[in-house]
Amino acid sequence: MAESMSARILLIALAGSLTWLPSAWAQQLRDPTQPPSLLMQDGAATSGSGETVLQSVFISPTRRAAIISGQTVRLGEKFNGSTLVKITESEVVLRNGGELQTLKLFPGIGKRLTSVHGRQNPDNRK
Repeated sequence: MAESMSARILLIALAGSLTWLPSAWAQQLRDPTQPPSLLMQDGAATSGSGETVLQSVFISPTRRAAIISGQTVRLGEKFNGSTLVKITESEVVLRNGGELQTLKLFPGIGKRLTSVHGRQNPDNRK
């Protein structure tokens, strides 16, 4: 009887000491909606030269917003003295007085028209 009682106490103590494990693991999980840590150095996202960077856009029937250099800005709100006047799936437009600034979500990627005419094997089929 005493042996089974000490086994129960040991089991309860062991179970109680393991309750911290799930919370420890949860603290290590990264929020998948956050911009990459590479862009968030020093608390602000920049392209390395101090320029303003568009990181993400949110478009829904009730809300339009963008994350610009780590700050969430809704359509019509101000960012660094400029007003966010347009949001599309791939870019935003900021207005500062009469000057417009377009920020692209993927600035290094551009569209290019190509023609499949004249190519021998346009879709790599044999």
